[in-house]
Amino acid sequence: MSYMDRYWIVYNGEVYNYIELREQLQQDGYTFRSGTDTEVLLAAYDKWGVQLFDRCNGMWSFALYDRQTKKLLLARDRFGIKPLYYLVGEGGDSLAFASEIKAFAALPTWRREIGAQPAFDFLAWGLQDHSEETLFKGVYQIPPGHYAVVQLDTSGRLVEALEPKLKITRWYDLSSKIRRVPLEFKDAAQHLRELLLDAVRLRMRADVPLGSCLSGGLDSSSVVCLVRGLLDSIGNTQPQRTFSSCSEFSSIDERDYISEVTRGTNIQETHVFPTGEELFDRIDDLVWTQDEPFGSGSIFAQWSIFRAVHEQDVVVMLDGQGADEHLAGYHGFIGARLSGLLRKGSLSEFSAELQSVRALHGYGPNKFLQYFLANLMPSSIRPLGALGGMTQMRRDWIDVHALGAVDRDPMVALGARAKSVRELSLAQLSGANLQMLLHWEDRNSMAHSIEARVPFLDYRLVEFVLSLPDAFKLERGLTKRVLREAMRGLVPERILTRHDKKGFLTAEEYWMKGKQARQVSDRIDEAIKWSGGIIKPAMREVLSNVLAGKAPFSYHVWRVVCFGAWLKKFQIRL
Repeated sequence: MSYMDRYWIVYNGEVYNYIELREQLQQDGYTFRSGTDTEVLLAAYDKWGVQLFDRCNGMWSFALYDRQTKKLLLARDRFGIKPLYYLVGEGGDSLAFASEIKAFAALPTWRREIGAQPAFDFLAWGLQDHSEETLFKGVYQIPPGHYAVVQLDTSGRLVEALEPKLKITRWYDLSSKIRRVPLEFKDAAQHLRELLLDAVRLRMRADVPLGSCLSGGLDSSSVVCLVRGLLDSIGNTQPQRTFSSCSEFSSIDERDYISEVTRGTNIQETHVFPTGEELFDRIDDLVWTQDEPFGSGSIFAQWSIFRAVHEQDVVVMLDGQGADEHLAGYHGFIGARLSGLLRKGSLSEFSAELQSVRALHGYGPNKFLQYFLANLMPSSIRPLGALGGMTQMRRDWIDVHALGAVDRDPMVALGARAKSVRELSLAQLSGANLQMLLHWEDRNSMAHSIEARVPFLDYRLVEFVLSLPDAFKLERGLTKRVLREAMRGLVPERILTRHDKKGFLTAEEYWMKGKQARQVSDRIDEAIKWSGGIIKPAMREVLSNVLAGKAPFSYHVWRVVCFGAWLKKFQIRL
């Protein structure tokens, strides 16, 4: 779209508060020919320049060209909900950008080579999207909350040769938004409820059928219940649509909790049942959809949900993504909480917290090491402690030298060994976890022409929650305290008092040890063959021990399976 015959934009996303922005711009004399948020975005750039980002509430990545200044602007939303990749041509004389890496396959000069360090971080640690690099050498992404400006000449060519990695500018710094919030716990919960309600309301702005993902956990249940309340308030009697992933294995099936939310309502439920057979039949297509290998079969469960959504002609989906990262939903936050108390010298509080954690979650010595000591140990000795076995195991089956990477613990640089709940939240939101989840959801939804919206990542809500004391979010082993209180009277009590966490689980362990064991073995052989020595033959022994019950199930096996499929599907040059 163009505006004033000066600005041109290629845009992926939604600005939810575009109506309010348009009204403000109209008061300043701007006129509009359409009712789209895209036109509002262009007018807002004309008025405020890059400061417009601070006024936008939504998700976006875009390339905006100013014909007058000959500048190309590449920008991404605060939390990286929408992707933006770029590739500088050899010699720095060209620049390509896209929302999916596979788009660069249209360039005849693109060499699909492996990004060594990102590949190691994925295989050894299960990490993706934690830096500007990708698993494709030379392909980078604009980080969340950043933009880049490229100067062109009058003919549309680059003024000067570019480095492979663009110079980027941060426009959003979450840590700078943290303020002291002088509220009591119940008042904070009430304000959180108001913020989340408005975030959901904004994201329900759509003239197409809308639905919600529902796992039976607190986050998705909160969204579904808020949507139901908003629909009731406007007299909408149409059935509310929810979509859930279920399983034949009771240990990971959520239908009992899902029914707690839907019972006695006009919610129209859809349950999908992912199978191991279909996962392995579709793994090559899934890798193509995701652009890069992915860390677990849960991505397939999510893909299956969006397929069902598409089949029922629902176009917009609301999801609970992002809540765990700022509301301390993961059990790893328990270690950060204990670590923070001990570092502050709050020994009595530390002791009470530790006893509560053990009583509530039944943690034994291994979990204690995993969630607590890892946060206290210096990085220099950490491999000698709880992580030592993992370090040796990956050396047995990854040839780091053949890959051309450095054997390292990337978690330290990412801040995942945090000293407080707030510090860990900042790390999780900026790169250690959230970016992977958003990547997977964006590809799975867009592959089925679905727009996934995430109200828990409304920046007003995130900034407020990050400003609250750690104890409001996690205390006595109870995660997401303030959200549980905020949703009281709206979400069923049984959901509010859940302490376990499942999400989009799939039955990889059952499948790999059962009907799909032969396919897993064949895929491991294929990965060894296609990896050019990166995956050692010793991975066969790792798999054999898992299948024989001599070793616990490990996601390393799945990552190698998926890595091999990616190498073959994209014809990666080693």
